[in-house]
Amino acid sequence: MKIWTTASGYTITRVIGGRCNVYLLSNGGKHILVDTNLSRYRHTLVRSLETLKIDRLDALVLTHTHFDHVENAAFIQKQYSAQVIVHVSEAEYLRRGNTPLPSGTILPTKILTSLISKRVQSHFAYEPCRADIQADDGFSLRSFGFNARLMHTPGQSCGMMSLIVENEIAFVGDAMMGVYPNSIFVPFAEDASQLVRSWGKLLDTECTLFLPGHGSPVGRVLVEKCYRRRVSQ
Repeated sequence: MKIWTTASGYTITRVIGGRCNVYLLSNGGKHILVDTNLSRYRHTLVRSLETLKIDRLDALVLTHTHFDHVENAAFIQKQYSAQVIVHVSEAEYLRRGNTPLPSGTILPTKILTSLISKRVQSHFAYEPCRADIQADDGFSLRSFGFNARLMHTPGQSCGMMSLIVENEIAFVGDAMMGVYPNSIFVPFAEDASQLVRSWGKLLDTECTLFLPGHGSPVGRVLVEKCYRRRVSQ
């Protein structure tokens, strides 16, 4: 497990990496989980939380409701008494347990989604989950014990949210990726232009580290470089 610490002493732990990152934000005895990974990694998630001696979570922030981020959401809500927070525009998807798949943004993924997305949509259903809080842009997490807020950063999905912690570190879900060298662009998105505008919103914060749902942490310099390149096209 990789750990970061903010200037004021918050601890951020990546409790699961690989297919989809899951992060734990902690402030003393207060804990917020960010995303949940696939159901087949549930045992790994539970074991990681047990290692950290976590038996209760104050909240579960879902950056968005694509299956690979939410398949354990209902379990976490029940098992850890976590209040589930999701953007208002995706709360109904979460309740139904089925979120539309995004389109491709590059030629191979455009071809792939045009050929199979409608036929395979049913295979990406997940256990439905009730949203305790339907958040929108600027939602504060001070009541949970954190100097943090949620920022609406759509593009990859309509309700993508980033969790901004003390204007220092941002959990960005699939608003960007840390997989490809010298690029943060994602291979699937509902609106690629809107996605790039969301990068601009994230750069308007003072955050220097961006923690994506997939891949490695991304530094501010790379985000600035990718943003300038896209807006100049």
